[in-house]
Amino acid sequence: MIYLADVNQSQRLGEIIGQTAEASDNLVLTGDLGAGKTTLTKGIALGLGIQQMVKSPTYTIIREYQQGRLPLYHMDVYRIESGADDLGLDDYFEGDGLSVIEWGKQLGEYMPLDYLELILNKVDDNSREIELVAHGKKGQKFAERILNEWEKKYG
Repeated sequence: MIYLADVNQSQRLGEIIGQTAEASDNLVLTGDLGAGKTTLTKGIALGLGIQQMVKSPTYTIIREYQQGRLPLYHMDVYRIESGADDLGLDDYFEGDGLSVIEWGKQLGEYMPLDYLELILNKVDDNSREIELVAHGKKGQKFAERILNEWEKKYG
């Protein structure tokens, strides 16, 4: 569990995620509306070296950012009720970048097989508790890299 006191700490966690991500890592962000999923993704983009403004992909489903150390594939699948198999998601999940999937549980059987889930819980208007839940070996290694780096920097 990681406690984030404010938006600045959320961005710092995002930067660590971006800095420690490897090709074909998959990150599922779970949390209520307003929990900070897109804010965290903006930090991830900075950690990857992406300077382009990151916007929520709510209506486009997938936004691609290619200018960083790794490509960032930012997905918001909240509105997907059917047709997930037509999106070619495996190409992203197994590709050369980091896939960040908001509302990933909506994908059902089309979820990546190996991923790290971050569950964002609102404590109050500013602070969050983040639970890291690994699904598979690659997800576990990703979680360990993040937690080790967080511990080094913020104890």
